[in-house]
Amino acid sequence: MRRPRKQTPENLVKAEIKMWLDAHGFFHFPLGASPFSYPGLPDRIAVKNKVVLFIEIKAPNGKLSEAQAWFGGCIHAEDCYYIVARGYEDIEAYISQKGIEI
Repeated sequence: MRRPRKQTPENLVKAEIKMWLDAHGFFHFPLGASPFSYPGLPDRIAVKNKVVLFIEIKAPNGKLSEAQAWFGGCIHAEDCYYIVARGYEDIEAYISQKGIEI
């Protein structure tokens, strides 16, 4: 049986974003860190209409680690979408700003 997740501010934001992605028809999944993954891997990948979003989820006052900033820079260098989200509103704003059709 799975233990319930601790209700940290970041986990509350993760749940909110998951519900928003579900409601908007994204195929999405969380990424887990392991000894075989890149440092700074984002929390979630979301896909819809041939658009892939790499989403790093932070609590309202959360800050990116050096590894997360590096990973985001690598994604941006490939002309892909990397979002630091402190709520679903950040994803909506990013999609609107970039002119992404969802």
